[in-house]
Amino acid sequence: MARPPSHETTPMTFVPRVLILACAVAFLAVLVPPPAQAACGNRPGPGVDWSKCQKMRLKLSGENLSKATLVRVDLTASDLKGANLEGANLANANLTRARLQEASLKGANLSKAFGNRADFSGAVLAGARLAKAELPRANFDDADLTAAVASKAALSRGSFKRARLKGADLSKTILARADFTGADLTETDLSGAYISQAHVAGVDLSRTKGLTQDQLEDACGDDETKLPPGLARPAAWPCVIENQMGARSSAAS
Repeated sequence: MARPPSHETTPMTFVPRVLILACAVAFLAVLVPPPAQAACGNRPGPGVDWSKCQKMRLKLSGENLSKATLVRVDLTASDLKGANLEGANLANANLTRARLQEASLKGANLSKAFGNRADFSGAVLAGARLAKAELPRANFDDADLTAAVASKAALSRGSFKRARLKGADLSKTILARADFTGADLTETDLSGAYISQAHVAGVDLSRTKGLTQDQLEDACGDDETKLPPGLARPAAWPCVIENQMGARSSAAS
């Protein structure tokens, strides 16, 4: 009669297999490097990863941070004047009072970046993405925002004096009380933008896209404001331009 299979040797064969498997896993762990993590202590340089790092009040003017990963980084009051941030990822970054004058941010991602009074004056943001950014009172004077995408951003009271916004997407953007004095708005998409009391005195709006009569009625223009075809100059603008206010104050005194 055939004997049933013996299990006496099973532990002897099972244990070596477990040991072999464990050794193989350990060997692979040595060969495969761990996933890269942000190193907040790393010096500034191209491609640096400072994700979620605290980088407040630093002097980074002129630094090369091209293609850096700066997601959720805190740059409050840091000086990045003239820095190279081309292609950098600043999504959800805190830019409160950050100084980015004359910085290069071509193609940079600033989606959902936030902070009050960030200074981008003279900066190059051509092709940059600022969708859903919350940057009230930001300074974009003389900045290049050609083809930038800032749809659904909150940029109220921003200053865009002499800014180049050709082909920029400002659709559904909050631009209440923003100042566009001397700005180039050629082919700028203002579809659904909230421009209540935005200063457009003397501004050429004739080649903007998506501007409606209702939007125009809420803005602050003057006789020198050029309008798109089909829109009429409001009988009375809803606000008084600052220079007119100054003139009235002088006359009253």
